[in-house]
Amino acid sequence: MIVIRTDGPWNPQSRKVCAAIGVFDGVHLGHQRILRQTIEDARAVDGLAVAVTFDCHPNEVVAPDRAPPLLYPLAKKLRTLEELGIDLVRLIHFDKEFSQLPAEQFVRNLASDARQLESICVGAGFTFGHRRQGNVELLQRLGAKLHFGVHAVNDVELDGETVSSTRVRLAVREGKLELAGQMLGRAYTLSGNVIRGQQLGRKLGFPTANIDVAGILTPPPGVYAANAIVDGLTRRSAVNIGFRPTVEASSTALRVEAHLLDFAKDIYGQELELAFLRKLREEQKFASLEALREQVARDIAQAREADKV
Repeated sequence: MIVIRTDGPWNPQSRKVCAAIGVFDGVHLGHQRILRQTIEDARAVDGLAVAVTFDCHPNEVVAPDRAPPLLYPLAKKLRTLEELGIDLVRLIHFDKEFSQLPAEQFVRNLASDARQLESICVGAGFTFGHRRQGNVELLQRLGAKLHFGVHAVNDVELDGETVSSTRVRLAVREGKLELAGQMLGRAYTLSGNVIRGQQLGRKLGFPTANIDVAGILTPPPGVYAANAIVDGLTRRSAVNIGFRPTVEASSTALRVEAHLLDFAKDIYGQELELAFLRKLREEQKFASLEALREQVARDIAQAREADKV
């Protein structure tokens, strides 16, 4: 899959382009319906299936106080789009200048840069452009002028409710990870790059990989059994999500730390993905580091046997 980050024409061979437009956070079942239609359109005309998306959530720029934590970091989103069969991603840098671009101009720019825009596929309630003034009706009017078709795809429902990134986030926040996975169409996972921590786990005899989750949604605090995927390897792990009250009584910084069983490689800077199996216990404050060490040992033993329960 090709990722185009620069402005200007990006289809030098002038192949027909079928484009899906959206934030696509989580690439859930509703997004997948849009993307499948786009891929089907592209294959029918021997064209490119293109996802037009953004390098951040638009609210981070236009309404920072309402910007949601993301389900997927950018790398995970791009990887998922590729796995679904998208040929090319036009990744737009969403900044203040772009946020003020009129909806019609956005579409005209897209048609010009794509050279041969065959179709656009979006959700039926899709809005876009400055002050969200663009919608499906505008796309249809411009399609008639610029000679591209428009698909307005209906929402996907699960248990009588619309599948949306907002609903998936709510499920994750509530610890309903199985429900989140159903709406995503794949097991829910948390991923981020491994960063250096304070080495406390190593001092306790259980080294941990600290994951950078800035701006990413996490499950509720607690200790979990999970499978950790890094550098092509999968290892069982015991994961702590929380504020480490035993050693940092007043900390407000949430941390995600994973102890990978039977693993000793240096993975700093690499992406680590956690597929949760079950919650082992709530996070708690212990009277001493020795008491904490003893509990961590029990957590690790439980994590090792988690799939046998």
